[in-house]
Amino acid sequence: MKLLLDTHILLWWLNDDDKLSKNARQLISHADNVIYVSHISLWEIQIKVMTGKLHADLKAIIAQLPINNFLPLATHADHIIALSQLPRHHQDPFDRMLIAQAISEPLHLLTHDKNVSLYGESIILV
Repeated sequence: MKLLLDTHILLWWLNDDDKLSKNARQLISHADNVIYVSHISLWEIQIKVMTGKLHADLKAIIAQLPINNFLPLATHADHIIALSQLPRHHQDPFDRMLIAQAISEPLHLLTHDKNVSLYGESIILV
């Protein structure tokens, strides 16, 4: 299975946070699953660091991605077109872009956000 990590799932994984469910840990660590991290998540982290909403070292996070066998996912025009077609279940622009990427690739977006789960079968709520 191909999984795209929501930003909070990525941070919880890298910090070995207790908030990350057993199911999420199993999905991320399963050898057959391919895990992607979107550049949108990196952008979100940096914006939150700059606004004081998050304390994180983006360079250290980026360095951890290949160590964890996470693949990068860049943003493409197809993702932006998919974004324009999303219903308005959720207002967060970062989450909406991750949802659009998951739908258009296709990937399963791994999230803990119940509002994100309203976008259908490509979303896995953990």
